[in-house]
Amino acid sequence: MRFDVVTLFPNMFDDFPEWGVTGRAVECDQVQLNTWNPRDFSADRFGRVDDRPYGGGPGMVMRYQPLADAIDAVKAESSKTAKVIYFSPQGRCLNQLMIEQLAQEDQLILLAGRYEGVDERLIEDYVDEEVSIGDYVLSGGEFAAFVMIDAVIRLLPGVLGNEESAQQDSFSDGLLDCPHYTRPEHINQKAVPEVLLSGHHDNIKRWRFQQMKSRTKARRPELFEQYLLSQAEINN
Repeated sequence: MRFDVVTLFPNMFDDFPEWGVTGRAVECDQVQLNTWNPRDFSADRFGRVDDRPYGGGPGMVMRYQPLADAIDAVKAESSKTAKVIYFSPQGRCLNQLMIEQLAQEDQLILLAGRYEGVDERLIEDYVDEEVSIGDYVLSGGEFAAFVMIDAVIRLLPGVLGNEESAQQDSFSDGLLDCPHYTRPEHINQKAVPEVLLSGHHDNIKRWRFQQMKSRTKARRPELFEQYLLSQAEINN
């Protein structure tokens, strides 16, 4: 899979492929990560990529031309049908289902905005989907790009040592993950639940599923409601 990040700070991604699961995927040639700096495409003799917003107000807005030319350059080198994603508070909130869908793509072009955002006409002409990673404000889309790239890479075949790891992650079936334990068996007078020591795989599976439901209901009631609705639709 190929990721192309359009960013004013390409150096932020220099060491990213060396880390953990991502590094393993790059090393095995399962992932290619490229960065494109809009400054390299600016038609302005000073290399400017931003300007004051029409209508006044604070901050600066990223210009149409450098971003458009950068995206065109990516598509000319690779796939003209590559999906373009812009990270924005106005976008659809990123979740595991979206990650699973994006993992089916061959290439993603990720537009990391800065300042007050980008010219709206660039979004209308080039962006396939606006995505938010949460209801808070970041100083740049690069951090959101890190999150999306890492989450997608985990789902690529062969990246994780155990394929069941991704299937059992939180949100994979609409529920939070169950609690996990490892050695030693006793810590501060707290013991590992007996069912996990029983060796009875069906009982362990049932216990974990019940823990997932109770934990989701207690900690993320809105997710639990969605889970119940989805189960009702399946049963109907």
